[in-house]
Amino acid sequence: MDNQLLSLLSPSDSKLLTPYFKPAKFEQHHVLFEADEQIRHVYFPTSAVVSLVITLSTGETVEAAMVGSDGVVGASAALDGKVSLSRGIIQLGGEIIVCDIDALKSTALKSPNLLSLLIRHEQTVYAQAQQSAACFATHQVEARFCRWLLRARDLSGSDNLPFTQEYLAEMLGVRRTSVTAVAKTLQEAGLIKYARGKIQIIDAKAMQRSTCECYGSVKMLYEKLIGPIKK
Repeated sequence: MDNQLLSLLSPSDSKLLTPYFKPAKFEQHHVLFEADEQIRHVYFPTSAVVSLVITLSTGETVEAAMVGSDGVVGASAALDGKVSLSRGIIQLGGEIIVCDIDALKSTALKSPNLLSLLIRHEQTVYAQAQQSAACFATHQVEARFCRWLLRARDLSGSDNLPFTQEYLAEMLGVRRTSVTAVAKTLQEAGLIKYARGKIQIIDAKAMQRSTCECYGSVKMLYEKLIGPIKK
């Protein structure tokens, strides 16, 4: 399947769950669920990318984790988490396989392999959130900007990313002026091209040299817990 976790299902688990899979297409910025809201479905992205976002009382937002075809959104609810801890929003529009939450829970409780896979995946999401907290506290905006774009590129499989400066500023938890300054610097260095609402990554290898250690750390933890990310 086009989702890495689903491709790792055993034939028996896949047979049990497939009748409950419903392919759906979601547009960019669509909200899947709000924080502290009961989750009724589990989402396995195939081409879409989802941001898990924390919203503060001031209205400011910051991204805690990003999930694409490498994972699942809402699995903790299927494991009796019941309510969401963050807002789930479509970062990049595309296809998602939606699964009934009760079906996934029932199958997971009967399958040690599936239960282990879901728990390990939730560990990767938690690890992302931890890494993001450390990154926000210690790393410069340019390094964080590069890390975020590279992660979005990895999950979308595209060098062309439809992000506005306002959206990037929200996800990074910084002022728009900071994003503008970084985008200008990277464009002048030949790493990206930026037009209104669109970013094209020109030199990904150079961006990897400009990013912080968090980019590699998140990938390493995923591969340790789940396995190599499929291209």
